[in-house]
Amino acid sequence: MEQAVESSPERKRALTSLLLPALAVVLLWSIWLLDTGLELGLGRFGLYPREAKGLLGILTMPLLHGDWRHIFDNSTAVLLLGWCLLYFYPRVAGRVALLTWIAGGIGVWLIGREGSPHIGISGMIYGVAAFLFTSGLLRGQRTLMALSLIVVFLYGSLVWGIFPLVADMSWEGHLCGAFVGLVLAFAHRHVPPAVSDPKPSFADEPDDDEPAAPYLEDDAGDAVDERELEWKRKLAERAERPGNVSTTWDPD
Repeated sequence: MEQAVESSPERKRALTSLLLPALAVVLLWSIWLLDTGLELGLGRFGLYPREAKGLLGILTMPLLHGDWRHIFDNSTAVLLLGWCLLYFYPRVAGRVALLTWIAGGIGVWLIGREGSPHIGISGMIYGVAAFLFTSGLLRGQRTLMALSLIVVFLYGSLVWGIFPLVADMSWEGHLCGAFVGLVLAFAHRHVPPAVSDPKPSFADEPDDDEPAAPYLEDDAGDAVDERELEWKRKLAERAERPGNVSTTWDPD
């Protein structure tokens, strides 16, 4: 009963951490369905690098997507990585999401290829993935390092997305997002996460019956000598108990 009560807040926090990513996915699909169904052509509001009209795209780029495969792949990543960010790092989740959105968009506007507009939330996905992976390594906690390995296992192939290998893919958005996430991980490395490793129980805990050795200070005087004698006396009494075998060699 007590264990169920203790785990209840954790379940509640796990469900709460899924709320915002789920709402974000609903928003993305709503925009895409309206754009596709009504043929609004919202892609023209994407980010155009180094153009004045492209400045609006810094805000709109993550909200716009191309075909259904594009938005489906991004939706699953938003749900999983967004939940991990809110569950493990709730204190910095808002800053990480906002800065990967804005700073990543500014980076694309500065270095992106001209011509077609850049659209999609994959830049933020790269930023969050880079933040989660790097933060787990920097903190050195077993739980967070396991999270880093999970991110690598599920999204390790994302690393190829930061290179110009596919013509119609915004690798600049991926690169800028990952760079921002990496910088944020170092900048917030001292912010404590919401989870901690369980304390291990050691088998070699000190025996209460065995007296601890005295701590001898540099300015040892009579008081230190008395403690040492008392310690030796207790050890001798312990050795004389029935069933105890002394390991001290006596030449007499």
